Order: sequence, then structure tokens, then C-alpha cells
Amino acid sequence: MNGLTGTVANLYNAFEPDIKITPASGKYFQENNETIQKIKAIHGVEEISGTLSDKALIKNFDRQTLVAVKGVDGRFNRVTGVDSSISEGKFDFGKKGGRGILLGRGIANQLQVNLGDFTSELIIYSPVKGKAESLNPQDNVNEAYFTPSGVFSLNDEFDFQYVFIDLETARQLFDTPGKLSALELKCAKGKTEAIQNALKQMLGADFVIKNRYQLNDALFKSLETEKLATFIILAFILIIATFNIIGALTMLIIEKKKDIKTLYSMGADLGLLRHIFMREGFMITAIGAVVGLLLGLIVCLIQMQFHFVEFGDDFIIPYYPVELQLKDFVWILGLIMLIGFLAALYPVRLFTRTDMVHESKVL
Repeated sequence: MNGLTGTVANLYNAFEPDIKITPASGKYFQENNETIQKIKAIHGVEEISGTLSDKALIKNFDRQTLVAVKGVDGRFNRVTGVDSSISEGKFDFGKKGGRGILLGRGIANQLQVNLGDFTSELIIYSPVKGKAESLNPQDNVNEAYFTPSGVFSLNDEFDFQYVFIDLETARQLFDTPGKLSALELKCAKGKTEAIQNALKQMLGADFVIKNRYQLNDALFKSLETEKLATFIILAFILIIATFNIIGALTMLIIEKKKDIKTLYSMGADLGLLRHIFMREGFMITAIGAVVGLLLGLIVCLIQMQFHFVEFGDDFIIPYYPVELQLKDFVWILGLIMLIGFLAALYPVRLFTRTDMVHESKVL
């Protein structure tokens, strides 16, 4: 489950920044260079990019579709890893205000765009904002012409939804001069949480500051829920397996009945006798836990190195991803020892008490 979560996070890393700042109300906010400089001055902020997003209609001859147009500046490629997902062409819109466009694979297929022999231009239409409606429909629509510069391919959620254009061109298309939809930040490793807290104090309630996981909250929460469910199911299996410990200790106590009486006669109290068998139960549990964790570690390392468990060529990743986290080993070891303690507690207390009562009656 760690491997799947990490793989999904890496996939979203191509488009989602470490931190995204959006207005608390409305779609846009005015770009403020002074505020941007203050954000850049925060320790750990490596790069910042302004973006502008809105819906529009894109058309190629008689083929058209509704898309999410995202205008980005020249720093966007350094904030995210969008260039790593480009399958054809390159991430290049030309000079400032250029008319290059980066298309998702799904959108390119819908519009039948082929970079190799594409000769015409794509047209994007957006409603005119802030003007009275004209009787001529063309007066109520902004249109801009673009030449495809690249095609990216990641997953259906992005491939059939997004196109990227230059920020200044997007401002002209959507009638939003000097405005942004979001500020997107790249942070130094391990600094995201501290930067997010600093931004909340700096910007106040006028802006919403989210990290990559919060931007896709439902997805990552579902993955964490699946991981927790898997952990609980395996815990029930462990509980069933502890009946072996109960049985082993019960047979051991019965087998050592004469030794128990001998120790008791020599002055051993009930607490010492119980301590001996509890330690035996802990040894059984600990040895099993350590051996099991070592075998699990070896299997994971083999999968990470040789990729024996495969998904197939039709999947985004060809093999089952594995990611080792120390906290999981700690949780598993702790759970096993707790279950082992509870499993040993019942037979030790019951059968030693019975023996002691019986011994007292004999005396």
C-alpha cells in the first residue's frame, strides 16, 4: 500500500505543486509582486509560479471539446514535473505571449492532432467578460489560435481534461489582465509543512493554502483507508494464529506440572511461576515476529530489485510498487507483541492458579 500511495503521489507530482495558494472566494486574485517577494523570502521556498485556469472550448476543424485551459509562466516547469510526462514534442510556448499549446493525449486524440503532420491551427473560444451582449455572437466570444508544441500522457483524469498555454495569452483569452488563479510553490525537502504554516500566518483567511496531498484529499484518504483495512484484516489473522501460542503454553504448563510443584515446594511464589511461563510466551512470540518480519523484508527487497510481481504492459506502472517505511515495522512488531502478551496471559493465569489451588489442598 505504501508503494501504491507513493506511485500515485509521483504521478500527481507532474501537475500538482508542493503547495498551492488559491483565493478563498472567487476564481481570480490580483497579482502582487510585493507579496510574491515575501513568499520567496520564506526559508525553504525554492521556486514560485503564477497560473491562471478556466474552462474553454477548443476546436480543430469540425472536432471540438470542452477543456480546462491552464495558463502558466516560464517557471511552472521548475515547480512541477510536467516535462517528464511529455510523450511528443516539448514544453515550449514560444516567447512571452506565444501561441504554443501543450495538449493531453486524450484531447489530442479527440481532435485528431498529429504533431508530425499538423499544418493548421487550433482555436480556443472563451466568453467575453464584463461587456454587454451583442446581437453578433462573434462579438461575445474571445478566440485565440494555437500551434501544438507537445503532447503529454499521464492518466485519463489529466489527459482528457487539461491543455497548457502561456500565462499572458491566457489572460488575454479570459479577459483577466494582471490576475492569477493560483500561486504554485516548490519547497525544499522536509520544509513543506513549515512553509505552509508560515503562509497561513502571512496571508490570513483571504487565501487557501494546500499541499499536494490536500489537493487530492479524497484520493489519498481512500488509499490510507485501504491500508488501514488491510492492517486490520491481517491483525485478525494474527489473533487467530495466537491460538497456537495458547495451545503451546497450555501443553507446556501441563507437561511441567511436576516441576511447578517442585519449585513451589522450594519456595517459589505464584508470581515467579507465572513470570517464567510469560517469558516463554514472549520468546515464542518474539522469535516468530522477528523471523516473519525478516522474511517479509527479504520478499519486499526482492520485489524492489527484480520486479517478480508484474501488472502487465497495459498499466501505467509495469510491476507492483513496494516502499518500505520504518513505522510499519514498528506498528507490526508492537501489535504482534501485544497479541502475544494477551494470548499468554490467559493460560498462564488460569492453569498456574489451578495448580496452586490444588497444591494448597494437598498440603
